[in-house]
Amino acid sequence: MIKKYLAVLLVGVITALNLSNPATTFAQTATDQAKTKSKVQTLSVNRDKKVEVKLRDSAKYKGYISAVESDSFTLTDSKKGTSQKFAYSEVEDIKKVGGGVSTKTWLMIGGVAAGSITTWLIVKPAVCDGGAATRGIC
Repeated sequence: MIKKYLAVLLVGVITALNLSNPATTFAQTATDQAKTKSKVQTLSVNRDKKVEVKLRDSAKYKGYISAVESDSFTLTDSKKGTSQKFAYSEVEDIKKVGGGVSTKTWLMIGGVAAGSITTWLIVKPAVCDGGAATRGIC
């Protein structure tokens, strides 16, 4: 019985300590900041490419990199007409928006597939004369 009360008391004390001591966030190291700065400089070459910035507090922003400085960069949102300045130390990740396969690529893949199937349907009957199953593709 006493063990039960001690266990409940111990859980209460641990919970109180966890609630009174908020989670600590770790600052970015110098190498992380250098990587972020390098990514920003690489992405800022094409100023018409949209990027997404994820901050350490999980906030996300989308826009275009309009200015790059030694310790920060500026992100401009053309839809809202606003611009914000971000320090490299507060950025967790930055990436180009809209990666993946474009519509043009999907249309080209579909065209090649349709052409291959059509060619197969036309060429196979012309090559295979009905009973010659020993020749090539037949």
